[in-house]
Amino acid sequence: MTDHVRSEIANGVLTLTLNRPEKKNALTQSMYQALAEGIEGAGRNPDVRCVLIQAEGDVFTAGNDLSDFAAANRSDSATEGERSRGNPLLAALAAATTPLVAAVNGRAVGVGTTMLLHCDLVFVSDDALLTTPFVNLALVPEAASTITLPARIGHARAFSMFVLGEAVDARKAVEWGLANAVYPRAELRAHARAAAEAVAARPPAAVALTKALMRDPAALAARMQVEGVHFAAQLKSAEAREAFAAFAAKRAPDFSRVS
Repeated sequence: MTDHVRSEIANGVLTLTLNRPEKKNALTQSMYQALAEGIEGAGRNPDVRCVLIQAEGDVFTAGNDLSDFAAANRSDSATEGERSRGNPLLAALAAATTPLVAAVNGRAVGVGTTMLLHCDLVFVSDDALLTTPFVNLALVPEAASTITLPARIGHARAFSMFVLGEAVDARKAVEWGLANAVYPRAELRAHARAAAEAVAARPPAAVALTKALMRDPAALAARMQVEGVHFAAQLKSAEAREAFAAFAAKRAPDFSRVS
């Protein structure tokens, strides 16, 4: 584990805590790896019957560290095939056999929202705000969200979140089925932990079979692979270069001359 992802096991629950609050818990490659190892390891550890994902600070996660994206746009050090394989967290989410519970405090951006579509229970604070601004950065959605989000909330709502960057607040997240319940920030962790421990106390084989029957890991992995190819190509595009430059300069991007 990296210092930016804390890990603790208690009462059958593995708690993975994002711990980079000074950077709004923006996810680095080492953090993706740590989260993936935690989720994959939970499936091999009989002492772990549920995984709880939470975060320190005021933001659940600002998504991928944009400095990594900008560096990838400029770099020719990796082949498109290497980039298209994506990050290890996505594969771990697709293949997860242990129930996942999320406690979302504040903003959840990009993968911070798409990872929730792989969680079995999601609880949000009353100031939570879910966004998936991939197209704003000239990218495409990932984590198989191009099938999981429309399936959850419908095509029109999903398209608005992806393409127009529509933000979904806590109340709407519950109404749309993206979250189970909303709590005051001070009460969020306690409720999420209670739910995780309740899952951990259920018959483990029955729980695991129920989760497996509700998901199609092969279909998720296949869509992630397709998304990853397009994501990698877009990451190297002139559109993305303009989007990242505009973000860094704190100006509106101009795609009118980008081809």
